[in-house]
Amino acid sequence: LLITTVPTMVLAESGWPAWSLVAVTLLGGTLAAGGANAVNMYVDRDIDALMERTQGRPLVTGIIPPRNALVFAIALQILAFAVLWAGANLLSAVLAFGAAAFYVGVYTLWLKRTSRQNIVIGGAAGAVPVLVGWAAVQDSLSWAPIVLFVAMFLWTPPHFWALAVKYADDYRAADVPMLPTVVPIESAVRQMFWYTVALVISTLVLVPVAGLGWIYGVTAVVLGAMFIGGTVALRRHPTPANSMRLFGFSLNNLTTLALALSVGVVIDDAIVVLENIFRHQEEGEDPFTAALKGTKEIALAAMAATFSIAAVFIPVAYMKGMIGQFLFEFGISVAAAILISL
Repeated sequence: LLITTVPTMVLAESGWPAWSLVAVTLLGGTLAAGGANAVNMYVDRDIDALMERTQGRPLVTGIIPPRNALVFAIALQILAFAVLWAGANLLSAVLAFGAAAFYVGVYTLWLKRTSRQNIVIGGAAGAVPVLVGWAAVQDSLSWAPIVLFVAMFLWTPPHFWALAVKYADDYRAADVPMLPTVVPIESAVRQMFWYTVALVISTLVLVPVAGLGWIYGVTAVVLGAMFIGGTVALRRHPTPANSMRLFGFSLNNLTTLALALSVGVVIDDAIVVLENIFRHQEEGEDPFTAALKGTKEIALAAMAATFSIAAVFIPVAYMKGMIGQFLFEFGISVAAAILISL
């Protein structure tokens, strides 16, 4: 959620959006995602008991009664809709609710146990946060968020199937037809390769559609080549260890690409600030005053870049057990930027 929503909001705003809007959008999106996941655990508690990696979930162990979990999930969805409608707009609230309904109704209740294409179609729900982020800022949609949605949609199959290779026995035990469990692994990896190629193309299409600069463009090319190379390597040596390596890279790929998107937009904004400084000087304004104005604006742009980086890397730091160190360094960076902007 953080990795995809905030950079999309930065792109929609062409800079850092209002702090209150970012907070409301993330809160509402988190509540909606939490509610959908809670319903998923309620529905899947029978097969979760059969899979080793999910046997510790609270509905399986009995810590939480199923009825309480369902009530909690519904309450989260209602609260998410209210938060987004009141704090952002109706469109973002409808999109978030639609994503949760699609995830539960199409993926969990229908496709997950019946189709090998379950994660392909159902994964569309995981691509909606980019639409929510854009709608929260613009109260409308355009081609840029749609291209981002397509990219996220195409990213999901190679990402999730790489995990499914590792846990194929779990899915077989629960009779869940994830692609790597019902076709030869070579066939599954072949499909992962073509989805990755399509993903890379979609990330490059975003450059002209959204008017992005070289920072994002170069990053997309390099990461895309590495992602394709990773699927080729898995195809040559289809082992669980290599699949988990590709799974980890897919997360880093998304994280770095989102960071490049945010930083690229903010740097472009800072360049505009510098151009304004030179324009003020050409118009006869005192150079010191013009530079002082520019310093404040650049500092605000730096703060935006800092928070963009934080929004991307906080979940990564948490997963790697480095959250304390990251927050300390992040706090110093913000404090410095605030002092400069005063």
